[in-house]
Amino acid sequence: MDRIDSGDPAWRLLSAALVTLMTPALGSFYGGLARRKNVLATIRHGFSILCPISLHWVIVGYTLALGPDQGGIIGGLDHVALKGVGQEPGPLAPTVPHMAFVAFQMMFAVITPALITGAFAERERFKAFVVLSLVWSTAVYAPVAHWVWGGGWLAQLGALDFAGGTVVHITSGVSALVAALVPGRRVGFGREPLEPHDMTMTVLGASLPWCGWFGLNAGGSIAAGGLSASASVVTSTAAAMAALTWMTVSWVHKGAPSVLGAAAGAVAGLVAITPASGYVDVSASILIGLGAGVLRYIAIQVTKRLRADDALDVFGVHGVGGTWGALAGGIFATTAVNSAAKDGLIAGSPGLLGVQLVAVGAVIAYAAVMTFAILKAIDLFVGLRVPEQEEVLGLDVSQRREAAYTL
Repeated sequence: MDRIDSGDPAWRLLSAALVTLMTPALGSFYGGLARRKNVLATIRHGFSILCPISLHWVIVGYTLALGPDQGGIIGGLDHVALKGVGQEPGPLAPTVPHMAFVAFQMMFAVITPALITGAFAERERFKAFVVLSLVWSTAVYAPVAHWVWGGGWLAQLGALDFAGGTVVHITSGVSALVAALVPGRRVGFGREPLEPHDMTMTVLGASLPWCGWFGLNAGGSIAAGGLSASASVVTSTAAAMAALTWMTVSWVHKGAPSVLGAAAGAVAGLVAITPASGYVDVSASILIGLGAGVLRYIAIQVTKRLRADDALDVFGVHGVGGTWGALAGGIFATTAVNSAAKDGLIAGSPGLLGVQLVAVGAVIAYAAVMTFAILKAIDLFVGLRVPEQEEVLGLDVSQRREAAYTL
């Protein structure tokens, strides 16, 4: 019989609070990377999205994502407006109150569409951002979350994603690339410098998510026990390795160690370890962090050469990092860390890597096609980007009627 363990709800609610912190911290990370005239318009995404997506989650998002399975594709409508969700344990988390599980998962739903906004920053209409967040959460996030975590077809296939590599990072990263391409490049792209306006804000915005990631990854274990401890250690280890790798690669490439590179590398390592954090040991986390630093650096250079205006490098960090992390789970996973998992390639079972490849391919294709369709519809009925003169003036003044700085 399911029984609430007082330590588990406390850990789950603390983890929910830590993950909540990550969304406004993301706004700070993105805000520092934006130009001075667009900083408020960029930061607002990290705060504003907490409101509509929190409501969306409790009304319809949770039941679609994690409600009773409907053909392996989507959850049923049993829990609309959290009907039937109370203080007793739920089916997916038997040692915590159902409501605590909902609160924790809500923060994943909130931060995922917020990640996308960095790709078309400095040129999007605010109403387009709001509509995209709500529609995308319904049509992309909820189905993929159900496929992987709600007993859907990828879960039935045996795909592993401990804390969101496919559900959070691949969906947002691939969607971000599409969101950068559909509305087109910023005015002046390739002709004038589009440099970050406040590196201090960006480094702080990278440091706070590192703290929050302990809730994201270690909180995924549900129980406050050995697995959560293991997930905490490998999370921080991968971040540290990726930060050092990125800084070293940029040092060799450009002749100076980059503070921004170290911060971005840490985030890349955190992204990459996310899907594998509950399945791999420390030695594997070092290799995952190393791969994240190198691959993310290469991905951003390639994106720039292709002249895709992914304003804040969302695809390079989250799309590439999430893909590498999901595949790394298929390589390094071991039942010695998590008896409920499967052994991966290194442990002598290559089949898991094949399953992870299927999961990655399916999520990439679905997110790309659906996001393209959603953006085209929004552009037709709402309009994606502001007029050119408003973009040149800056979104803070033209869209918000406010300025981030008075001097």
